[in-house]
Amino acid sequence: MRRVRFHEYGGPEVLTLEEADIPTPGPGQVLIRAEAIGANFLDTRIRRGPGSGAIFQRPLPCTLSGDVVGTVEAFGPGVDPQQAGRKVAALTEDAFADYTLADAQWLAPAPEGLDLGAAGMLPMGAPVALRALRTGRLAKGETVLIHSAAGGIGHLAVQLARILGAGTVIGTAGAPATLDFVRTCGADAAIDYTEDDWPDQVRAAAPQGVDVVIEAVGGEILRRSLDVLAPFGRLVTYGAAGGDLAGIPVTSVFALKSVTGFAVTDWRTAAPERARQEMTEMAGYSAAGQLRTTVHTRLPLTEAAEAHRLLEERSQLGRILLLP
Repeated sequence: MRRVRFHEYGGPEVLTLEEADIPTPGPGQVLIRAEAIGANFLDTRIRRGPGSGAIFQRPLPCTLSGDVVGTVEAFGPGVDPQQAGRKVAALTEDAFADYTLADAQWLAPAPEGLDLGAAGMLPMGAPVALRALRTGRLAKGETVLIHSAAGGIGHLAVQLARILGAGTVIGTAGAPATLDFVRTCGADAAIDYTEDDWPDQVRAAAPQGVDVVIEAVGGEILRRSLDVLAPFGRLVTYGAAGGDLAGIPVTSVFALKSVTGFAVTDWRTAAPERARQEMTEMAGYSAAGQLRTTVHTRLPLTEAAEAHRLLEERSQLGRILLLP
């Protein structure tokens, strides 16, 4: 089979397509024959190496994570044999390949008729968007600010904020050309966060302040977002795409504001049943047409480097898929 890895840190050009044996599933694992692979921004930081601002690093030679949609071809000990032949989606650690291993307990069934883009959001992207909003305790009628609202997770968070009853939804994006897309996803206001006065634009859209902020950029974006929170406002951060992991000044939260971090792996460990229920909930929204996943482009597996280039440009609308 083919797989993509990198043996040195650097730009997208270090991604290497190589031949390898098809892996054998171990206890609790299944083997998935991939039909589509959703690329994740985090891997572009890991690929850059230490000092890139990645939340964590992987040792060389390094695999690439991704959201894989495909068919269960084989299973290891302890797995229900009925999994064989099922179409599923899973977040895996060696995803850029024709075949990949996945943890059977975190497979998301891919309903018939659901397109590859939407199916690929079921194991990670959509649940992260939903849980970030719920971690922020978004209530009906409240105002929410969603950063990176044109990205794979962000454009789903905008839609889910509407489903959860938000009164005003403000989305930001890092490129002017993406702002119309953010509005089509359901945002009342779309703001370019590369403009220095973006907090003033948020205040104009929400004069009483923002109740919930959802962000994964970190650094200055996170710190300035605290300034636009209303009293009792909540900020939820689920990443640091900007590469700045500097701390949050304690004085920023004195004005009755709170900051909470979220990671899907920790959520699965802390509340596995609820995490599985929310995967099912997301499948229901998608099947009913309430939640729409936009695919920016579909590329062959051989163009993994181009997928990473597009992710780093931060101008894509929705997801980037690789097709083996």
